[in-house]
Amino acid sequence: PAPAAAGRAPGPPDGGWGWVVVFGAFVSIGFAYAFPKGLAIFFKEIQDFFGTSYSEIAWVSSIMLATTYGAGPISSILVNRYGSRPVVMFGGLLCGVGMISAAFCTSILQLYICVGFITGFGLALNLQPSVIIIGKYFLKRRPIANGLAMAGSPVMLCTLAPLNQFLFDNFGWRGSFLILGAILLNCCVAGALFRPIGAGTALVKTQVNKEEKDALKEKIIEDGPMGKKIEEEEGKDCFEKVNQYLDFSLFKHRGFLIYLIGNVLMFLGFFAPIVFLAPYAKHTGIDEYSAAFLLSILAIVDMVARPATGIIANSRWVRPRIQYFFSFAIAFNGACHLLCPLASSYTGLIVYSSFFGLAFGMVCAMLFETLMDLVGAARFTSAVGLVTIAECCTILLGPPIGGILIDTFGVYKYMFIKCGAVMVLAGTFLFIMNYYNYRMLAKEEKERKKKEKDLKSVRTENEGKKIWNKDSTQDGPELEPLREKGEGVKKEINGT
Repeated sequence: PAPAAAGRAPGPPDGGWGWVVVFGAFVSIGFAYAFPKGLAIFFKEIQDFFGTSYSEIAWVSSIMLATTYGAGPISSILVNRYGSRPVVMFGGLLCGVGMISAAFCTSILQLYICVGFITGFGLALNLQPSVIIIGKYFLKRRPIANGLAMAGSPVMLCTLAPLNQFLFDNFGWRGSFLILGAILLNCCVAGALFRPIGAGTALVKTQVNKEEKDALKEKIIEDGPMGKKIEEEEGKDCFEKVNQYLDFSLFKHRGFLIYLIGNVLMFLGFFAPIVFLAPYAKHTGIDEYSAAFLLSILAIVDMVARPATGIIANSRWVRPRIQYFFSFAIAFNGACHLLCPLASSYTGLIVYSSFFGLAFGMVCAMLFETLMDLVGAARFTSAVGLVTIAECCTILLGPPIGGILIDTFGVYKYMFIKCGAVMVLAGTFLFIMNYYNYRMLAKEEKERKKKEKDLKSVRTENEGKKIWNKDSTQDGPELEPLREKGEGVKKEINGT
């Protein structure tokens, strides 16, 4: 079905206030991605405080990430209904409330609720609207704008990693959570920068349609049995609205299904290495600040990698085949994790963190750009919601599985190998299936052109026959002898 374009601007401005929107998305996306990773600094101390295992403490980040992705459809529906600005501002408020409440928790279960669900849901209301509004403001420069906005994650991570260690040393984990809750309220400021673009027409149209429907119902319901039909129509319209916000016909889209399967597999090993990087460094005997500095190194490289990847992806050589570039980035990420167990010294961990930051930045810079390349900007809002809710299952399971492997074997090596193998498999799958998809698209385009050509030739032939028949049935002196002869034959037959 044709995608609904209600509420979209006639054309993205590709600049102007759009760069201010990119800055707001930079802050909002930065907190949404970096905050769950930055909390890993407190995990060792919280684990000792509550007496929990590695897998139990890993559920805090997993629930937060899973809620952030699983609430994607809710976030998409709210954006379509109210716009990006109020949704992001409300999400920032939820984040602050969740972290401030977590400072008063007395059990790990309460941390799951406050940090995992409440803060995670607030981050979901920050992530999706920020990505969606960039697609409304940019078209030609969209990969660059996405790369700059996604660079907020490494910048925030680079800042949060040493900041969290400083806050813990001076205020403990409870005092740190109070301060972090106040810092997260800056998402409300970022959301205030998201000036609506082309959203007014959709709301006005909805209100007008509702008023017309109510008037029609009042007019017809007097007739008696027609009231039931009106109620049925209203129920049908409600379903159509849900289908408009979440376009389930995307599950018939071949490219979307390939992207979805590959990403669901990828996220099984995507976040676990970051969650356990600092604890792994502490496990090898490295002090706390040096372990936190590894996350800063990763973030600094990631900070440069994302805009650079956006510029490369926007080039005329890469953009037509950006899906291949995305597949390579995922496989490269997995290869880094497979080689991580070889890094036994602090220098080796610095090298690993650098390459991991490069690969991680490449994947994140193209994560949403490749999806928009497949489904188009008009269907992107629905696609983001459907993808994130499907990915939340593997995001939820990834870090706890890694924690179980660490608890079982007592070493971190098998966790990194598992993550690397899964990501290499996901990258290979996406590369092969995207090659198949490109071949099928070329074949379908060729058949479409051939069909149009055949229809055109048939239409031309039919038009020629019609012209010939018209000419042959015209009255004229040349046809008079034949007509008279035919009438004579007809009379003889009738007489016989």
